[in-house]
Order: sequence, then C-alpha cells, then structure tokens
Amino acid sequence: MDCIFCKIIKGEIPSKKAYEDSYCYAFHDINPQAPTHILVVPKEHICCTDMINAENSVYVAKIFEAIPKIAAEAGLKNGYRVITNCGDDACQTVKHLHFHIMGGRKLPENMG
Repeated sequence: MDCIFCKIIKGEIPSKKAYEDSYCYAFHDINPQAPTHILVVPKEHICCTDMINAENSVYVAKIFEAIPKIAAEAGLKNGYRVITNCGDDACQTVKHLHFHIMGGRKLPENMG
C-alpha cells in the first residue's frame, strides 16, 4: 500500500509527533490552517468514515478519547475544532481516515 499516513505511522516519512498510543498517531500538519493544526490517524488503515464498521470502530473511539489529551497538551484552552473529510467532494486528499484538530485562535464559522 502506498499510503503516506501509513508511512508516517511506520516512521518511513518524518513527522513532528504530537501523540501516540497503540491505536492512533497524531502529528502536526505540514500545511497548517490554524496556529495549532494536528492530524490524528488510526494506526490501522481505514480509508474514510464510510469504511468504519464494528470490527474497526474501536480505533475511532480511541482517537476521540485521545483528542482531549492532545488538545490539552497543545495548549488549546479556549476550544478547538475537530474535522474529518470523506471522499472527493469533501476534498479528502489522503485516503486514510484522519481527524484535524485545529485551534489556537478564534476560528471563522465557515472554516471547515
């Protein structure tokens, strides 16, 4: 599989790690859209939200348990946004499920 996020998880492509546990890996976005912009990806390759099922949903649950820890460690005290894109019309550019944590300033309502 030629998935850039799988390669980042394996350490084949360098990243600025923000968090890691046995279910997910979080790293700083190389093209941030906010002062703090961290991507959180499951360690199992799941293409997108359409592919979440009973067998792999534990990864999503663990990611959402980790997100508050990641946000707190990043100093996001006044709130943050969590976004995921699914499919071409949503501009999902990497076909590996991922969640954007964005914050560090007041975000525009139409940003997403």
